[in-house]
Amino acid sequence: MGASGDGTLVRQLLMNLDPVESNPEHYAVIFENDRVRVLEYKDSPGDKTTPHSHPDSVMYTLSAFRRRLNAGGDHRDVELPAGMTNWLPAQQHFGENIGDTDTHVIFVELKGGGGAASAALGPEVGS
Repeated sequence: MGASGDGTLVRQLLMNLDPVESNPEHYAVIFENDRVRVLEYKDSPGDKTTPHSHPDSVMYTLSAFRRRLNAGGDHRDVELPAGMTNWLPAQQHFGENIGDTDTHVIFVELKGGGGAASAALGPEVGS
């Protein structure tokens, strides 16, 4: 495969990690400009997502929820109250609503600079 073919494959793989593309039933773009993209996320108990990535983001919880986040063979259970704002370092994961309430979250994704996926899993609570 030539260089242009390799580039197309890489772009397709990266697009497939965009949560709006890979999990459109849960993620929706509600605002976007050249500096940020704002996503709304919704799910119900038992719902799962496929692998996707997030750039450095700010996360605001509109509902209380419990989730299991999985990446690289590791998992982390996260329980967050409504009305909490957290820093979410760039990461790739998939998740599952393991609670008994719907999840409703707003993500403000930062564009440009930094944002390489880290070993982090989930939000940095208390940051």
